[in-house]
Amino acid sequence: MKKRLIVAITGATGAVYGLGILKQLRELGGWESHLILSEAGVLNAYQELGLKRRDIEALADVVYNPRDIGATVASGSFLTQGMVIAPCSMKTLSAVANAYSDNLVARAADVILKERRRLVLITREAPLNLAHLRNMVSVTEMGGIIFPPVPAFYSKVKDISGMVNHTVGRILDLFDVQHDNIARWEGLTPAKSAKPSKGKES
Repeated sequence: MKKRLIVAITGATGAVYGLGILKQLRELGGWESHLILSEAGVLNAYQELGLKRRDIEALADVVYNPRDIGATVASGSFLTQGMVIAPCSMKTLSAVANAYSDNLVARAADVILKERRRLVLITREAPLNLAHLRNMVSVTEMGGIIFPPVPAFYSKVKDISGMVNHTVGRILDLFDVQHDNIARWEGLTPAKSAKPSKGKES
């Protein structure tokens, strides 16, 4: 049976992160993606990538209406490995932080937190005001992970696509998705193998 991961895309800039996760899950196999795409997420994806709702939904295994509070992912009895909101708007962050489940994205996230499963929010906003920061603290205290998509320049990526792929890879790491799509940090100097002991055998 495939492992399930809920992927939500909301109305912050960075729809490319959600798309990258969906594409990677499909290519890697062994995972079943459950997509919740908000109305604002659709508008943003069209503005940034020229994609319509049907284009994005075609990348997922299962698709939900963001207004369907009665969907399977709204119940803790529906087993998943967790949920990622990529990107996560400040409105969605606030809803999650305050358990204000007025749509399926917020309700599914609330379920993940109450069931003590992994919730990762790819928060996109800058600069941050105090309300944003306090909401991030609240989600963290509840067990969620705040993951701003900060570029990792040490990986020496050459373009925006490389930066996005590195962030997507690090997100997948948080759900134990096995992949080899990023360059792993090996330290400033290569690690040396331990030399065998010269002592006599007893």
